[in-house]
Formats: sequence, C-alpha cells, structure tokens
Amino acid sequence: MILFGESLNVISNVIGKAYKERDAKPIQVECLEQQKLGMDYIDINLGPAKKDGHELMPWVCEVVQEVVPDIPLLLDTSNIHAIEEGLKVLKPAGKPHVVNSIMARPERYEVMLPMAAKYDADIVALMWGPDGLPRDENERAALAVELLYAANEAGIPNEKIWVDGIVTPVNIQQAQLVSLLDFQMMLEDIAPGSKSTCGLSNISNGPPVELRPILNTTYMVMLERYGMKAVISDPLDTGLTDVAKGRRQDIVDVVHQTMDGNAPDSASLTKELGDYVKTVQVIMGEMLFSDSYLEI
Repeated sequence: MILFGESLNVISNVIGKAYKERDAKPIQVECLEQQKLGMDYIDINLGPAKKDGHELMPWVCEVVQEVVPDIPLLLDTSNIHAIEEGLKVLKPAGKPHVVNSIMARPERYEVMLPMAAKYDADIVALMWGPDGLPRDENERAALAVELLYAANEAGIPNEKIWVDGIVTPVNIQQAQLVSLLDFQMMLEDIAPGSKSTCGLSNISNGPPVELRPILNTTYMVMLERYGMKAVISDPLDTGLTDVAKGRRQDIVDVVHQTMDGNAPDSASLTKELGDYVKTVQVIMGEMLFSDSYLEI
C-alpha cells in the first residue's frame, strides 16, 4: 500500500503557525520525520488559503523540496490559483506530483484539469458532485465516469488518475463504508488503468481517539483487498504503516477471513486479533457501532 503522509496540515498548531510565520524549520523537521517513518508521498494541505495561498504554496513547496527532494508531493487546497503557483516551482521527484483534489463539479474540473495536464501532474479525482456526497456506489460510479471522461479529454490518461470515492465516519454514516467497498470493486471496469486513494482517517473522525488506529488499519486492509492502491494516513501510526508495508500478515489474514464470513473462533485469537474481527463486523454493518464495541 502506498502511503500519503497527512501531517503537513494547516490544522496542526505547529505547522499552521509555521505557515503563517514563514518558518521553514518545523516544516522541514516534519518532512524528514515523514521520510523516516516510511511515507511515499507528502501531502501539503493549506486549507482554503484564500488570502495568501498563491504566495504560500510555492514557498512551502520549495521549503519541502530542500530537504526531501525525492519524495513526490500532493498539493492540497481549495485555492486553485495557489495550486498552480505551487506546480510552477516543483522540481521532478521520480514520480509525478499530485493535485489533491479535483471534485466532480464542472466549475472546478473545467479549470483544474487543463492546469494539471499543463504541468504533467497526477490528479486525485474526488467523487464529490454537485449534490455533495454520493448516496451509494452507483452515484459514485456515475460521477467517476463523468470526471474521468473530462480528464481524458483534457489530456490526462487514466494511469495518472487517483480516484477517491470518499470515506465517511463510522459513527455517522456506517452504511457508506460498505458502499465505498462496492464502488472499489466496480472501479476496474469503470476506469481501467486508474488508481485509487482515500482520506483514510475520515472513518475514525469522531470516535474515541483510542479506536482510531484499529478502525483506520482495518478499513485500509479491506479497501486494499478490493484494489485500493494508496491511502492518506497518519505518519505517526506506525502500526498502520507496518500493516501497509506487509509486516503484519496475521492482521491481514484475520481481516480477510472475517470479510469472507469465516472469522476465526475468538478463543483461538489474541485480544488484538479478536478486536480486528469485531472491527470488520462493525464496518460491514453486522454490528452497530458504539464507542464501546470492542468491549462487547
């Protein structure tokens, strides 16, 4: 599994302050730490950046590339002008840099797709349409066809597109998690050659902090089984990284067995692996989510 590090984010007190004060050191320390922790890409998230994003994004790009020149970057802000200014200064990093992300809304993609093509960037195609979040996998599929067709027309082949079907919080929209799995199974037929990614930690946005690692890790394994190639993840979650990089096959095996309806007998499992069985069952809708579901 390819990992996009999510921690270079304006919502972080340290990084947000560094952005505001144009203090390169905390940004570079964070990038070096992400490199050490095994991140394959680094996501630069400026948030809306309405006021000075066009100046901030290229500055951050240059600061980051000073210390990790070989790691490709995702440029993440709703300010389209800021993304283009960042693309202008980026140096090659072995793999294409990525525009994160382009919504399935004509007023956005008609501007952003030609821009991405101009700078030979990959794109994240976000399945957020004119009516917001798709209701099910079929609406996701319809948005994917529309957006990828527009991308192809703009000169961006499927191989440069990362489709993001949108992960939702387990405590609010539990059924949407299965819908996204179903969409993943459809994607190869809808968009052959494309890749897929997601904001993985959205699934655990809201539940108690101690549940976040197991929810994130379990869903990552489930999504990967259905073809997902990358996730935007927390670099500090080393347990998740171990699973993503193939160092915990025992967890993967238990998740797959449970998905197939062949969950091992809990008496034969450690508490850790038993918790993964329960988490799969929650995500699949076989158990209702509650903050105490691991205690049941």
